[in-house]
Order: sequence, then structure tokens, then C-alpha cells
Amino acid sequence: MTNTIRELFERYHACWAARDPDRIVQLHTTDSVFHLHSGQEPARGRAAIREAAAGTFALVPDLTFEQLSLRVGADFWVVRWKLTGTSATGRNVSVDLADFVLVEDGAVKEKHSYVNGVAMQAALA
Repeated sequence: MTNTIRELFERYHACWAARDPDRIVQLHTTDSVFHLHSGQEPARGRAAIREAAAGTFALVPDLTFEQLSLRVGADFWVVRWKLTGTSATGRNVSVDLADFVLVEDGAVKEKHSYVNGVAMQAALA
């Protein structure tokens, strides 16, 4: 099962790296939850998740991900990232982020992203 989860992680990350909200949501369950733990309410369902992902790319159009570590289990992955890019306001973005993702029936059921909120707010101000 771990290889299957790892393959899903690779496909899912490729969608984020391509900054493609439509492809991202196709890898989520229909009742999935995406929660960026930085003060917002969770996005529930594919339409809301698509909107949240598109909003992220609008804030940092050239967003890139440097993978720092990855742990994969039977029905989850945990990954640490360094996010970089240029915000829509022209500021440099360089923040740490950790994702905890639960998988159900071969798709993302829950994605919890924990970001350095102080650094992100400074970059987007």
C-alpha cells in the first residue's frame, strides 16, 4: 500500500507544481477537506478546494516547492516543504510548510497544511 500512496503523492505534487487547480481536485474525494491552518476555515468539497488552490496561485503566481522530507504510511503522507516565489505584491516569498494528508480509496480525503503564518503574512503584505 505504501507504494500506492507514494505514487499518489507524486501525481498530486505534480499537479501543485504545475499550479493546476483542476487537476488537483481530481485527486481529491468528492467530500474532501483542505485546511490551510493559518486562520481560514477549511475548504470542503472539490469546488471549494479548487477555489482555495487557485487563490493560492493568484497570491504567489510563480510558487515553487522544495521538498525537505517525506514520510509515507498505509493511508497518509507527511511532507515538509520550503515554498518560494514572488507574491502578487512583488515581495519575495520564502516560508516553511508541512502537509499532513489522509488518503481514502486512492484519493486525498483530507489535506492539512501548516504554514509559518508570520512569514507568509509578511510576504503577502
